[in-house]
Amino acid sequence: MDFAIEDSAEQSTFREEVRVWLKENIPEGTEFPVDPGDLTLEQYEHRRELGRRLGDQSWLYPNMPTKYGGGDLPVEKVVILHEEMGRAGLSLPPYYDAGGRMAAPTILVWGSEEHKDRFLPEICKGRVRSWQLLTEPGAGSDLAGIKMTAIRDGKDYVLNGQKIFVGSSHGAEQSWTVVVTDPEGKRHHNLSWFMIPMDLPGITVVPMNLLTAGGEGGSGCGVKNTIFFDDVRVPAENLVGGENNGWKVATTHLEMEHGGAGRLGERGVIKEFIDYCQDEHHGHNLLESAEARETLVDLYIESEVTRLFAIRNYWMAHNNHPRSYEGSQYSLRRKLSGLDIAEKILEIAGPYALTNDEQYGPLKGALELYGREAITALHPGATTDIQRVIMSRRIGIGRQDREKVGALR
Repeated sequence: MDFAIEDSAEQSTFREEVRVWLKENIPEGTEFPVDPGDLTLEQYEHRRELGRRLGDQSWLYPNMPTKYGGGDLPVEKVVILHEEMGRAGLSLPPYYDAGGRMAAPTILVWGSEEHKDRFLPEICKGRVRSWQLLTEPGAGSDLAGIKMTAIRDGKDYVLNGQKIFVGSSHGAEQSWTVVVTDPEGKRHHNLSWFMIPMDLPGITVVPMNLLTAGGEGGSGCGVKNTIFFDDVRVPAENLVGGENNGWKVATTHLEMEHGGAGRLGERGVIKEFIDYCQDEHHGHNLLESAEARETLVDLYIESEVTRLFAIRNYWMAHNNHPRSYEGSQYSLRRKLSGLDIAEKILEIAGPYALTNDEQYGPLKGALELYGREAITALHPGATTDIQRVIMSRRIGIGRQDREKVGALR
C-alpha cells in the first residue's frame, strides 16, 4: 500500500515555479551556518533582502490577505512554499520574525483598520521584522504573572520593566508585548497588548549567554536578549485591542505559537542525518547494524508524525475549522518528540553526535546543536506541563466550562 502524498498537476506546477524563483532570487553569497547564532550581519542582510523579494512576490506571509501584502494562498500551496524553502536550506520567513508569525494574525483579529493598514503591509512585505517580548525574570509560562507596567500619561503610555529570552541577533525594527496597564486590577483583566518601535529612547538590548536559544529552522535566532525599558514613551495608538483587554488579545498569538503558525517545512537536520547514515564515514557505515536501521525507521516515523500534526493544525487554523486542544497537543508533541529524536540520533551515531568538531562531528556539528536545542525547547512557548493543563481545560477536565480557543480570523 502506498501512503505517499503526491502533488496534483497544479501543485506540481506551483512547486516548480517556487523552485525556479528561489534559485534566481536567493542572494548571491548566502551562506548557511549550522548554528544561527553564527549568522554575520552580512548574512543576515542577505536574508532580509530575500524576505523583501518574497514580500514583493506575496510569498513572505502567503496566507495573509492580499490587501495587506500577503498571498491569500490555499494551505497546500503554503505548505509547498515552506517545503521548498526548507529544501533550499532556509525557513519561511528566512529570518526570525515573530511579528509576522504571531503578531500579524493577532493584529488581523484585534486591530483597528488603522492598525491593520499601518502595521500589516510593513510586516508582509518584509520591510520590518519584529520580536516578541513576553517572558520576564519572574513570569514566562505563567504569562498573566508579568510585572512590566505601561501607565497612561496623556497621549502616551510610559513603559517600565524587563523582558528576557527575547528575539535574535542583529536587532529588530519593532516588538510586541503584553504589559500591566492596571497595577491594582484583577489578574488577567489588567493587561494590554502593544506594538513598540525599538528605536524609542529608554530601550536597552543586552545579549544573553545561553546554552542555546533555539535555531528556529535556520532563521537566525540563535541569540537571545534581555530588554530593559526605562520610562519608554509609547504612543497610545500603538495599543491593540483596547486597554486591559490584553489577555484576550494574547489568546490569538498564543494559539499561533502553540500550533497555528506551523513549522511546515521542518525536517532538514533529520533528512540530512538519514542521508548521512547511508554513506560510509571513517571506514564504517551506520546502516550495517540492524539495530541502527530499526532505530532510524523509528526516528523517521517520529518526525513525520510531528510534521503531519503541524500540517493538520495549520489547515484547521486557516480554514476556520473548529479547534480545541490541537494546538497544545502539537506543541507538546513537538517538544517531547524532539528530545526523543535527539536520543535516537545518539543511539545511532554514538559519541560523534555530541561533538561539533569539524573533522568528526556529523553534519559539521548540526547533530550536536540539535541535541542541545532538544533540551532547551522543552521550555520556550510554555512548558510541557502548561500544554497538558491547556489540553485538559479545553476538553473539560477540572472545569465546568471548557476553555475557548484563541480567535485566528
